[in-house]
Amino acid sequence: MALETIEQRSTARKYAPQYRVILHNDDFNPIEYVVQVLLQTVPQLTQPQAVDITMEAHHKGLALVIVCTQEHAEFYCETLRSHGLTSTIEPED
Repeated sequence: MALETIEQRSTARKYAPQYRVILHNDDFNPIEYVVQVLLQTVPQLTQPQAVDITMEAHHKGLALVIVCTQEHAEFYCETLRSHGLTSTIEPED
């Protein structure tokens, strides 16, 4: 029985909770600037993705940037904020 318990524990993986990084619309920064900041901040994004995120935030007020671990989400959020963009994180349910 002890072997089964150890084997079950080793095969059960716990994943780190995931968080959403949300970009908020603002009326201060040019669209091109927002796209550039997204590309510099989140290296996984392509230019078309950054444009889509920017336009969604512009038209709908909010846009999902990326879903990742809390540590990465906090880093991305703070980096976006340091460039003058409004960003928040929230747990992914």
